[in-house]
Amino acid sequence: MAEKLVVIPTYNEKENIEKITRKVFSLEGEFHILVVDDGSPDGTADIVKTLQKEFPQRLHLIQRSGKQGLGTAYITAFKWALEKGYGYVFEMDADFSHNPDDLIRLYKACAEDGADLSIGSRYCNGVSVINWPIGRVVMSYFASYYVRKVLRIKVYDCTAGFVCYTRKVLDTIDLDKVKMKGYGFQIEMKYTTHKLGFKIKEVPIIFVDRKEGSSKMSSGIFGEAFWGVIAMRFRKFRPKVK
Repeated sequence: MAEKLVVIPTYNEKENIEKITRKVFSLEGEFHILVVDDGSPDGTADIVKTLQKEFPQRLHLIQRSGKQGLGTAYITAFKWALEKGYGYVFEMDADFSHNPDDLIRLYKACAEDGADLSIGSRYCNGVSVINWPIGRVVMSYFASYYVRKVLRIKVYDCTAGFVCYTRKVLDTIDLDKVKMKGYGFQIEMKYTTHKLGFKIKEVPIIFVDRKEGSSKMSSGIFGEAFWGVIAMRFRKFRPKVK
């Protein structure tokens, strides 16, 4: 059993899923992949099933019926990863906006530098985003600024979706009590990790907007994050009772 699991949530990613899978499996160190597919009508899951014949021990698939939200996809994956004994669990998009080569840097930040959560950060060294409209860059940057100030957390990219959790973090957080399902899920997980006393390290990356497929962003998930952050500020965070 490899200790490193890359979780890739998908919805209509047929243009990207085979390429991203082969790229991750080409990296040094034995990474495994868990695809969580929310009933993609374009056949994404079928492509994964075909690839599983080539990578039966390394490629895994969970199929869910319909779009149930990014947060629930990751919670499902985290529980699966804990059951299977993985030591490091990564979040990564299927569309190459996150460079798979950076998985190694995120891993080393935890395994060698002692972080409990490493974040592939777009904003810890200025703004490192390519091909986004300026309006989206500004909205994303100031969303992280807003979160940082309201929650008093020293993380520059609070909404980042490219991260590595150590097993002890996911085993300590009560995953059944994570409230936010969309964009705010990323914020809640980082803030919970912070409040439980774990060490967080940001690793600078360059984020490149997708070239194939369509974005899943919407105004509604920003609204959830805005109001959810205010509510989060006044919540108490306790480790999971074992």
